[in-house]
This record gives sequence, C-alpha cells and structure tokens, in this order.
Amino acid sequence: MDLPFTVTVLVVLLLLAVFCGWRGARPPNVLKGPRMVPWRPLMMACVVGMMLLLVHLLNLLGLETGNRPRY
Repeated sequence: MDLPFTVTVLVVLLLLAVFCGWRGARPPNVLKGPRMVPWRPLMMACVVGMMLLLVHLLNLLGLETGNRPRY
C-alpha cells in the first residue's frame, strides 16, 4: 500500500473507532431489548487495525521497526 492509501484507511479506522466508542458508551434502552451490534469489540478491532497501520506508516516513512538480526 502506498502512503496516501495508508493514511486514508488510517483516518477511516479512526473515525469508525470513535463512532463505535460513542455508540458503545450510550446507556442501553431496556424497551428496545438487547443491543445486536457489539460496539466495544468493534472499536477495539478498529484500534488494533490502526496500530498495525501506524507501524506500516512508520515503515513507509523510513523508520525501521521490529527486530533485525545483526550479522
């Protein structure tokens, strides 16, 4: 993935995580029944994806991440 696409997906995941966090923090409505969408696990999945994309973005910018054996 190139730099503009990575940044775009990162921003989309950030907005989706904020939305899922907002929906998960709302109090449940007893009259409507249980929530059918698991908002908090969806938020955490977005955060994990954002962390992976941040590492990828740092690699695209030239910073080496991870362990490399030194010979």
